[in-house]
Amino acid sequence: MQGLEKLGEGRLSGPEDVYVDAAAGGTLYTATRDGWLQRMQPNGSWEHWRFVGGTDLLGIAPSADGSMLVCDAHKGLLKVEDGHVTILASTVEGSTIRFADAVIEASDGTVYFSDGSTRFGFGEWFLDYLEARPTGRLLRYDPGTGKASVALDNLAFANGVALSRDEAFVIVCETAGCRFRCTRLWLKGDKAGQKQTFVDNLPGSPDNIHLAPDGSFWIALLQLRSPWMDLITRWTLAKRVVASIPALHEPIKATAKGAMVAQVSEDGEIIRVLDDSQGKVIHFITSVTEFDGHLFLGSLSTNFVGKLSLAKVPHVHAAVSS
Repeated sequence: MQGLEKLGEGRLSGPEDVYVDAAAGGTLYTATRDGWLQRMQPNGSWEHWRFVGGTDLLGIAPSADGSMLVCDAHKGLLKVEDGHVTILASTVEGSTIRFADAVIEASDGTVYFSDGSTRFGFGEWFLDYLEARPTGRLLRYDPGTGKASVALDNLAFANGVALSRDEAFVIVCETAGCRFRCTRLWLKGDKAGQKQTFVDNLPGSPDNIHLAPDGSFWIALLQLRSPWMDLITRWTLAKRVVASIPALHEPIKATAKGAMVAQVSEDGEIIRVLDDSQGKVIHFITSVTEFDGHLFLGSLSTNFVGKLSLAKVPHVHAAVSS
């Protein structure tokens, strides 16, 4: 990833997710920790596009009506228009949405979004990862009724959400746990309503997932594993001790320096992995979006969006070193 270009360096605070509008010639959108949706025009100029407020803005996705759907980890699912911010869903079936994370809209207007945990909020994400209990959920918002419902539960830190090209299934990433997997819920056909593993044994913890132009998927992989984490998560007592001492959290999280993304086929086969194991250029990648032969990388730990030409990286079925 040494050829990575840094877009908006210095003006973006933790751009966790990235959306590129192909219909608008490659206009780029991201949400930042200062409460803004920021926009980069195809000519490279940036602007503060829509003010949302708050500091917990995560996943974003366009809506067919021209508005933007935004996950505010604390407030829930938002709809952002010019001068208006509407909370579409802050509760589901009588329970509070504590950790709205990623979102996508289907062609029929149905919105799928994730609730990372029913126990911990965004500021406590490390505790949810450490505990590794399946309290995350994939939620469904019906614009006709204005209500949200639970599509899947018992997910280990529900994170990224993506629809297949034909919208036959929706995928949700599970960031916690030991299987490094993404789960698929069938929406159409004979398997409609069935849940199954889409891909597992990924070389990192899957964060956001986005559909690629060819129907495959790009998945951001957090490098949270380390000798320390392996030791801690092996023993319940060790997890309780670490969870009870906040001063230990940041040093442990600081070991996550690597940067990795994977391309996975629509059948769940790993096509290739791009890996900067030392995180020399970018680390803690949380989203990856393909547009016009480039990858656009978001991260909660940077002040820029990364841009990487796919022409400069090998197309192989193995990890690619930096």
